[in-house]
Parts: sequence; structure tokens; C-alpha cells
Amino acid sequence: MSGHYALCAPRIFDGQDWHKDAALVIVGNVIEAITPLATLSTDIKHVDADCALLAPGFIDLQVNGGGGVMLNDHPDLASIQTICAAHAPFGTTALLPTLITDTAKITAAAIKAGQQAHEQKIPGFLGLHLEGPHLSTSRKGAHDERLIRKMEEKDLNALISAVSCLPVLLTTLAPESVTLEQVEALAKAGVIVSLGHSDASHATACAYARAGAGMVTHLFNAMSPLGNREPGLVGAALDSDTLFTGLIADGIHVDPATISLALRAKRKPAKLFLVTDAMATIGTSLPSFTLNGRTIRRAQGSLRLEDGTLAGADLDMISAVRFMHRTIGLDLGEALRMASLYPAQAIGQSHRLGRLVKGASANITALNDTLDVGSVWIDGAQVFKN
Repeated sequence: MSGHYALCAPRIFDGQDWHKDAALVIVGNVIEAITPLATLSTDIKHVDADCALLAPGFIDLQVNGGGGVMLNDHPDLASIQTICAAHAPFGTTALLPTLITDTAKITAAAIKAGQQAHEQKIPGFLGLHLEGPHLSTSRKGAHDERLIRKMEEKDLNALISAVSCLPVLLTTLAPESVTLEQVEALAKAGVIVSLGHSDASHATACAYARAGAGMVTHLFNAMSPLGNREPGLVGAALDSDTLFTGLIADGIHVDPATISLALRAKRKPAKLFLVTDAMATIGTSLPSFTLNGRTIRRAQGSLRLEDGTLAGADLDMISAVRFMHRTIGLDLGEALRMASLYPAQAIGQSHRLGRLVKGASANITALNDTLDVGSVWIDGAQVFKN
């Protein structure tokens, strides 16, 4: 459905406030207004959303795969289409397909595919996240150590060239492999820099934030921990006014008690936001898959290499929202903001994403009373109905 219509629901969460017995008026692919049902014009087509509430569509800045596909294995347009489509039923209306550390050839192919996805306006495609290869081997996690390397001038130039052809380009890097000057150049060009997979000290992380890094990748995982005398990258992430910070909320990557402590600590303008770090398994029954030629097995809610190392997450965004609300005890509105408004703010897109306000993209997730996804709209068009 597209055109001019009104989605009616018992409750609407606009990203900040709740509205009862209201309608979301959509014109084309944008939000026009939220209007009380009692005053809604009869000239507008009324559509019952058949749900308990409407919320801003979820935004996932770290999605390695879905629908049986990994971007690393098939860095092409078809894979990006499959990944975006696989996450829509879980409420995600905008995502960054994420390339895990790989060769220069694979990286170039992924960038080309991202440019094609942008040109063809693939529903749900927001840009690219290049997680590596400029990381620290001491905090490699599931990344292939053989492919990790320092950033060279040709790498810097490739990223700066790519950002002009993509709506969003995010890269995760470690200070061990990238200089302050390189980060400054990336930030100036419009690349969003996230710190991760690093043993950086608190002082070093803060210096890189001043140079232009604006995010931290999957808090607590693959990074220097919070210590009594050395706060590490964790301490910098929690204490910084400017570093938005991704969090994998599955109860496996980070203990619930640790998440609760982080929420109390991170009360700065830059917020914690949810990421799935999802792999090929999302939307499938796959028992295993491969990454850089290594087998990753799915069992008991987690994904692991043969040696037991966590390798991404078997997590979708609505499950992360439910976990934050039910297990952590977070207010539902705040849990929804962690999946929509805060990631939009982290990448400078909150003027059009993460909110249901006049002029914003009509990206909407409809939820029932049990917080299951009922329907999803991207740019005003319904892409999923349960």
C-alpha cells in the first residue's frame, strides 16, 4: 500500500511520546502527522493496523547475514537483497549489511554491491558497515587473524571514495592498526568511524574520539575491559559524551547484570543502542554455515567456531527489544528507542529515521500485545504481514 492513508492503532510510539487511539497519516513514503482517531478526516483512507502498537522501524547497524547468506561469502547485490528481506519480519526497516574482515578484493566487491543496492533503492538498505580488516589481532574475536592488517594509503583512499556513493558508510577499526591522522581524514570525508576489536587504553580511545571516531562496536566484546586503574575501551565508551555504543542484547555476549550497570553508567548525550551482529542463520533453520572457510555452528542460542569462540549472534532485533524490556526491566519506550532512535542518531540520520514525525520516512513496525511483529512498512509500503 502506498499513497495517502492513515494507519490506525490503539497506541503509537513516535520515538519519544505515546499516543492513544490515534492514526499515523502517511503521504507517499513519509509521515504527515499523528492524529487522534476522533478528529481524523473521513477523506483519508483508514487502514486498521491490526496491532497493539505502532513504533518506528528498527535500525540495525551490524548485520553480517541473514536468510542463509553471509555478505562475506557472496558480496553481491542479490545477497544484500536477501539479507534485508530476511530481517524485515523481525521489525528491521533499515540496516547496514556488514562485511567482516576479508581480502581487499572481497571488500571492493562488497562496496560495489552496496553502491548498486543504493542505486536500485533496495528496501531496508541503509549503507555498509566494514568491520575490519584494520583491527587488533589480540582482540580478533572470530575475525581471521591472517586477514587483519594496518591501514595503508590505498585503503584510506578506497573508503573516502566509497563514502560518496553510499548513504552511510561505517567502519570498525582499532587504534593499533590506524593512525589518528587517518581517522581525522575518514571523519572529515563523512565516514563514520567506530572503535572496536582493540586493546586500546582509555587515553588512546579518547584521543581517537577527539580525532573523529563517533562509535564503539559491540560493547564489552573484543575490547580492553574496565579496570580499576585502566578504564580501557569499555571505560571510554561508558564515560564519553560523544561515543555512541552498540550492544548485543542476547544474554550470551553480555551478562544481564553487566547490561544493567552499563545502562546506569551511560547517561551521556551519546547513548547505548542495540545491534544484532546477526549471521546467516536469521530467518532460517540452518544448523551451521561458514565464514572465511571456517565452520560456525548454531546451538543453544549462540553461534561459535569449533574452538568455542563466539562468532556473531543468532539474534534478531525484536528479540533484543524483548530482552531489554522483559529481562533487563527497561521501560518499553526506552527499549524501542535503543532499536530505532539511538542508532539513527549514531549515524546522523535521526532527521528521517527512528521517529514517527512529520517528514520522517514511513518506516514502521507494528507489534502485538506479546511484542511479536505483526506488520512492517518501509517507505510507506507494507513489506511484511504476519
